[in-house]
Amino acid sequence: MTTPQHKIGSGYGATSTAAEVLTGIDLTGKLALVTGGYSGIGLETTRVLANAGAHVIVPARRRATAEEALAGIANTEIDELDLADLDSVDAFAGRFLATGRRLDLLIGSAGIMACPETRVGPGWEAQFATNHLGHFALVNHLWPAIADGARVVSVSSRGHHFSPIRWDDVHFGHDYDRWLAYGQAKTANVLFAVHLDRLGRHRGVRAFALHPGSIMTNLLRHIPRDEWHAHGWLDEQGNPTDYFKTPEAGAATQVWAATSPQLDGMGGVYLEDCDIAEPAPGEDGVTAVRHRVGVRDYAIDTGEAARLWALSADLTGVDTISR
Repeated sequence: MTTPQHKIGSGYGATSTAAEVLTGIDLTGKLALVTGGYSGIGLETTRVLANAGAHVIVPARRRATAEEALAGIANTEIDELDLADLDSVDAFAGRFLATGRRLDLLIGSAGIMACPETRVGPGWEAQFATNHLGHFALVNHLWPAIADGARVVSVSSRGHHFSPIRWDDVHFGHDYDRWLAYGQAKTANVLFAVHLDRLGRHRGVRAFALHPGSIMTNLLRHIPRDEWHAHGWLDEQGNPTDYFKTPEAGAATQVWAATSPQLDGMGGVYLEDCDIAEPAPGEDGVTAVRHRVGVRDYAIDTGEAARLWALSADLTGVDTISR
């Protein structure tokens, strides 16, 4: 069954918080994994899932930072993981599989945005490698431990509007553009969920991608301050404008995706503001980013999703799910 890419009238919206969408939901006995779960909206996601009774695993590239951020939050554990390093991904997954536990929720919230040209692994462009390939390998390695009926949530962005997959040069071997590279990586996050949902639905494993909203977090660290003003992120006094959501609201859509009974039996779609998003209104490549809504057709194209899956499996050497 495919899910139509249209709103379902969830009753929530852009200002709903993660705690609000979890009202009345008991996650006692559930095991969740949240990449990036010790910073920004990932930290808020960890907090509300744990408060609702889930046990939350937080993989961390900076373990000491994670330990400090999660101090005082019960029902959490930390292990080491660097999504840009496939050996680290493999090692983390091996340690988890050895515990014999089953995952009910997996939220890929970690990511980097608009960084200077950076190469990782065998020369891969860092945003595509970290935001997409690292999560692709992680989910494939963990597939034997992902429970029937589980949900996998891929945190994308409205930044996917910036670029489809650049099949002729996915790693920007020439003419690197940090925003196009970010856009491609975020498109990849959506396509990953589209194909994962197709592969997993026979086991009741459903996948979703989403735009969480714009939130002032450490994700912005590579953006020069003059661009903040140019994009309307700051007012004349240097204070954040209403362009930004709070972390509590920014975490809401991914928490809703992972837990809401309103999405039972659905999957393979892109969400925003705690609802299924509508298709993007036509060609909007020149529209100001704050006004871009919905999902571009190339990001939910099943043929593109299958092609990206095959490429990702070839690059990472991992394809537990489709084989």
